[in-house]
Amino acid sequence: MGETVVGSISSARNVYEAANNNTNPYRNMVMDAMRMNQGNVSQCPIIEEKPNADATRFFDLLKDSDEPLWDGCTNHSKLSAVAQVFTIKSDHGLSEAEYDKIIEWARSILPEGNRMKENFYFAKSMMKPLGLGY
Repeated sequence: MGETVVGSISSARNVYEAANNNTNPYRNMVMDAMRMNQGNVSQCPIIEEKPNADATRFFDLLKDSDEPLWDGCTNHSKLSAVAQVFTIKSDHGLSEAEYDKIIEWARSILPEGNRMKENFYFAKSMMKPLGLGY
């Protein structure tokens, strides 16, 4: 899933390195939504401090784009799984209850300890910072 740059301390250098060495499309989606791909991030001052609320949401989404859906999973991250099920919901006009039924079924066949969001409410909360209008 790529390198992990998320921690309790923010760093413009880490964001710059991740943006320039990335092939994860879901990480790119987060970078686009947070407008981190515009301009030269390497010219941002490097200040080590606790991130504000916006930065925290940004780093949480980056972590979700890198964190595998379950330990050992190589083809889905927490963010990719939620984004793909949201796409199915949107493409087929599914209700929130239908979405929840799909998630309930998917979680029942996924390995123990999977990181799939439990229902539409939690998935929507995760995706909201991307501004996709779910």
